Amino acid sequence: MKTKFVFVTGGVVSSLGKGLAAASMGALLEARGLRVSMQKLDPYINVDPGTMSPFQHGEVFVTDDGAETDLDLGHYERFTTATLSRKSNFTTGQVYDSVIRKERRGDYLGGTVQVIPHITNEIKAKILDNAKGVDLAIVEVGGTVGDIESLPFLEAIRQFRTDLGHENVLYIHLTLVPYIPTAGELKTKPTQHSVKELREIGIQPDILLCRCDREIPREMKAKIALFCNVKEEAVITARDVGSIYEVPVAYHEQGLDERLVDYLNIWTKTPDLSEWQRIIKRIKEPASETTIAIVGKYVELTESYKSLAEALIHGGIANDCRVNLKYVDSEALERHGIDGAFDGIDGILVPGGFGERGSEGKISAIEYARQHKIPFFGICLGMQMAVVEFARHVCAIEDAYSAEFREGAKNPVIHIMEGQKTVKSKGGTMRLGAYPCELVDGTLARRIYGQKKISERHRHRYEFNNAYRKELKKCGLILSGVNPESDLVEIVELADHPWFLGCQFHPEFRSRPMTPHPLFESFVGACLKQRGESQGGA
Repeated sequence: MKTKFVFVTGGVVSSLGKGLAAASMGALLEARGLRVSMQKLDPYINVDPGTMSPFQHGEVFVTDDGAETDLDLGHYERFTTATLSRKSNFTTGQVYDSVIRKERRGDYLGGTVQVIPHITNEIKAKILDNAKGVDLAIVEVGGTVGDIESLPFLEAIRQFRTDLGHENVLYIHLTLVPYIPTAGELKTKPTQHSVKELREIGIQPDILLCRCDREIPREMKAKIALFCNVKEEAVITARDVGSIYEVPVAYHEQGLDERLVDYLNIWTKTPDLSEWQRIIKRIKEPASETTIAIVGKYVELTESYKSLAEALIHGGIANDCRVNLKYVDSEALERHGIDGAFDGIDGILVPGGFGERGSEGKISAIEYARQHKIPFFGICLGMQMAVVEFARHVCAIEDAYSAEFREGAKNPVIHIMEGQKTVKSKGGTMRLGAYPCELVDGTLARRIYGQKKISERHRHRYEFNNAYRKELKKCGLILSGVNPESDLVEIVELADHPWFLGCQFHPEFRSRPMTPHPLFESFVGACLKQRGESQGGA
């Protein structure tokens, strides 16, 4: 079958959930037996989000091949079986960089390089390249219709229908139908204006996903269909739901996947959504619950820890329990101390991050978890701070520090990687992507994974300093995972503790609701046990 394309655009306001909508479509079409590819087009000029602040962009999702990408790719991987690559996300910066390099080589034979056709052709080429070997390619265009930076992308996807034919291209527009409390009614005008803007560009949407906090009445759907020039059955209510994992089933109940295959003239099997329904049941009706503290400096921005929060939910699904997350500001721990911060907490997790700010608060949280036998999970920087804490308070290396925070530290138990010492450029130069790790027999990590060799995704410049390896091991730190090529310590743990583990990599990037990552499944299980023991002893 010739590859068909679904383009997802957004209107009215940002953050309506285009990424989740695209991911849910991927899930539904896979459930029908189709091979699906996913792709996100980002209109910003940055080459990638790797140098962008979490306050502006949220999480940076890392692929196996080392691309720093938009967080929506995390949704794509969690909702489908796809393992994405650097081809799955590209930006205006990448497009212009590629075109300019071609111009410098003389590829355009002295012609004037213009947005149309050169930029749009480059965009189309990247879309086609990612769509090879699949039945259907789902492509999300970032931003909102009307944004000036989105225009080349919208023009490129407009040309697809001319290039490939009406039966091979479908346009879906996600928009907002707000409820105005003072008027006591839903308003369709924002959707009408958004579609008008899209049609002026030359794109007539085939399906409208209307975000709303309630069901849209049939007569209102008929009005939207009339003014937006779509069929009434193509106006789909994208109603707010309690969990993002309810979205595929909600869209199926609205008939979205049926509209998709009907419009594109694709024969498929009846979708099997039993696994999604099982997940939803476990999320909505768990047998138990546990509370985990996430200690970091971006606690006011939960999008910065998106994959992490989802991986903990997956761990809860595996243990049939609800995971309640309590975000603890590490800077507040520095100012006010631990006192009361972890009351009612069953586990403590210190996630990845960069920079010294809040680091001492993280160290104090780790010390508290170690001394009070509370399950602890440290990821990337969290693992590094666990090493610093252990060196200071167990090995009596009082001035143990990370060279990231203090270049001339006397005892840098964490130091810059050898390959990073000459690196000057900030973008895309960290240790990125999947690397192998060998686990030591008899350790917690080895029992959790159930295998000797693993592969996990990384994003860091600093590492465990092997000069302190012997001393830290002598004091009781277990080095349970090591990279076989670089001898980099990947996992540390403690034996005299219910569950204490730190890893240099980011396991959250590999976790999915149907296949929870084993570290998160085990950690949540340990927290659940901790809760039972603390309540039993009360």
